[in-house]
Amino acid sequence: MRKALVVPSFVLVLAGALGGFTALPSAQTSSFNVVETTIADIHTAMFAHRLTCHQLVQAYLDRIAAYDKQGPAINAIVQLNPNALAEADALDQKQTQAGANTAQLGSLHCIPAIVKDNFETIGLQSADGSASLKGFVSNKDAFLVKRIKDAGAIVLAKSNMAEFAFSPYETINSILPGYTFNPYDVNRVTAGSSGGTAAAVAASFGAIGLGSDTGNSIRGPSSHQALVGIRSTMGLTSRAGVIPLSFLADVAGPMCRTVTDAVKVFQVIVGEDPADPATARSHGRPIPNYLDSLKKDGLKGARIGVLHQAYEGRGGRGGQPATNTNDPEVMQIFAHALEELKAAGAEIVDPAAVDQSGLPPRGRNCRGFKYDINEYLAAQGDRVPVHSLTEIVASGKFHSSIADQLRRNEQQPAGEGPDSEACKGEMAYREAFGAAVTKTMDDLKLAAFVYPTWSNVPRLIGDLQSPAGDNSQVFSPTSGFPAMTVPMGFTRNGTLPAGMTFFGRAWDEATLIKLAYAYEQATHHRKPPPTTPALGGQKSAGR
Repeated sequence: MRKALVVPSFVLVLAGALGGFTALPSAQTSSFNVVETTIADIHTAMFAHRLTCHQLVQAYLDRIAAYDKQGPAINAIVQLNPNALAEADALDQKQTQAGANTAQLGSLHCIPAIVKDNFETIGLQSADGSASLKGFVSNKDAFLVKRIKDAGAIVLAKSNMAEFAFSPYETINSILPGYTFNPYDVNRVTAGSSGGTAAAVAASFGAIGLGSDTGNSIRGPSSHQALVGIRSTMGLTSRAGVIPLSFLADVAGPMCRTVTDAVKVFQVIVGEDPADPATARSHGRPIPNYLDSLKKDGLKGARIGVLHQAYEGRGGRGGQPATNTNDPEVMQIFAHALEELKAAGAEIVDPAAVDQSGLPPRGRNCRGFKYDINEYLAAQGDRVPVHSLTEIVASGKFHSSIADQLRRNEQQPAGEGPDSEACKGEMAYREAFGAAVTKTMDDLKLAAFVYPTWSNVPRLIGDLQSPAGDNSQVFSPTSGFPAMTVPMGFTRNGTLPAGMTFFGRAWDEATLIKLAYAYEQATHHRKPPPTTPALGGQKSAGR
């Protein structure tokens, strides 16, 4: 069994000071049950005057107080927003002024959000999980944070993450003592690096979440916590204000409990941003109404290819043989998921292989972590306590688990800039990779590919030896094409979540959403974790 999490006194003092660990008097509370509630549930109750924004925010704060540092001690929250209840009061006043005309309220009106610690957020620390950046409070919101705020959301808390977003396997850093634990089994990992957001959203500490994904970090934690996670086409969502890991592959996006909620958040955050040059690819491209893709019959007639290269051979390169580390239960659930797709009207094409034999050589030494983090820190001026990777290493303020990785990066020369021959070669490789994916889809007339998001069950805490099973590092990050994970079932006697990825064409999120929604509605695999039940006195969400 997992040992009890020992919470240092300074953490409890800080938590109390941030205003979320003491319930308000009963007059300010509500019987509304936030467990597994949706944006639609919240708005239905609010607009029927059965719930106030203040009551809703307090209900989430009460759950964080009960379960994040106490009880199962999920340890997902780094910092609470001390102004959350005041912001809720302002939104209650705004709703009162709107009266019956609720259409003038934002689409995310009073929706409490959990935001990963690498998103700049006005008034809240953004430390990228590292003690070396402790105290950094930006004077602006990341583009995605601003977008959800403008739509009426409240940033309720900043969530734990793997330090500098390095690890796809676990969530531990030097800001918050100890691991973030998987609420489905607190002896197991959340995956990384957005594991704090995933655990918090899965445990209903907030209604929606924002994470970032370089190779895995939205989709992996979403799979491990039975969530829906969307990694967009590169350039459809801005990374401005998100501390970088790799500018070539970083993408930011939603992590939610349902496809509908993820799409509602996605609709708000997509679009061109002058502060992120990658989004120039979106220029002049109409943004669809993604909610139109929420069709229960969306799988009928869809040809879906099984992408064995993503989960056999680990890495999907050059036809390498399978390593035989796939967990049999995960594979059994995936096989069943394929049958579920068929039952919902899809035609399965198995296998559907992407020919990678003619790809040009990669452009080595293009950018890299040292280049990107130095560029980012230099732009922050005196707001950050360190201004380069060299200063980070010299500070010694980082978790021991990443010490070697940090030092290796620091000792290597910084990569070459975006106009270099190295970067031109890298972009040519990525474009050719994407073209190969598109060719396979065209030749086989595919709507999307599918594969298990993670081939193994969540590891036990501290175990870095058993097979990991991360299948997300290659196809979407290299091509820049979108991928979306949805729950496909549970292993180990129905206790550990597993997810399935839909991967498709550039700019075709609408199709992935249609397929994922139809699958979700046909199966309803999502269920709440057992460690964080409804608090006493709460009724159903009003559905």
